Amino acid sequence: MTAKGPSVTKAGHQATAAAVLDRRTFLRPIAHRGLHNAAKGMIENTGPAFLAAIEKGYGIECDLQSAADGTPMVFHDETLDRLVDGAGAVAARLPADLAALRYRGQDTRILRFADFLALVCGRVPLLVEVKSNDAPAPAGFLENIAGAASAYAGPIALMSFDPALVSALGALAPAVPCGLVVGSNQLPPAAWYSMEEGVAAATDLLGAAPEALAFLAVDVRLLPLAHAWRARSGLDLPLFVWTVRTPKDRAVAARFADAPIFEGFEA
Repeated sequence: MTAKGPSVTKAGHQATAAAVLDRRTFLRPIAHRGLHNAAKGMIENTGPAFLAAIEKGYGIECDLQSAADGTPMVFHDETLDRLVDGAGAVAARLPADLAALRYRGQDTRILRFADFLALVCGRVPLLVEVKSNDAPAPAGFLENIAGAASAYAGPIALMSFDPALVSALGALAPAVPCGLVVGSNQLPPAAWYSMEEGVAAATDLLGAAPEALAFLAVDVRLLPLAHAWRARSGLDLPLFVWTVRTPKDRAVAARFADAPIFEGFEA
């Protein structure tokens, strides 16, 4: 997860959600892109990292990019270059081409969303971030995600930085909880001058979130403001925080969040 995405625009906010996030199931430590550890050969968003998270009983956060035909693929970056023995945009290749690639130094392939769901098979809750890139997603991408998530028998929730995409997913998969991911870079510089200005800016940002929102996932730097906004607004939305990496992050998460999305340690 990285803080990329358009600012939230005005859209009415409802106090209730079309689909409710099951707090008893989801409010636990969530392994960011799986319990990855490159030194141990477990790369982010891959089968070994997901299995390691399952073994520890952590929830899993993962990312989806579209292949050229709209097939959702479990991959964070818009391009292949950082992690895989390949180059160029994920969306420029068909699923079979992507499946033929391997992560550098590994005999590990890129997973289709369907493969990922079959691997987890309901054993831990899933927070699935749908990436929103500069170019429109290929036709069928959102429909394929919504269909797979709606048919999945285990606990699953969808989320995105893009509020329009969150609204679209909520309409396509009304029984699946959908949430908004928010980064601290979406607040104006003046928001950091004082707590009051920060809460006011957070109110403008978070109060304009899509209708029928089931939860929020906020940048750890934004968390105290988001917590204050939630208390003042009276909206009892579950609040996840990302990405928790340091002892300071852990202390902030423990104080203000309902559950951490973490990496680099075992929660």
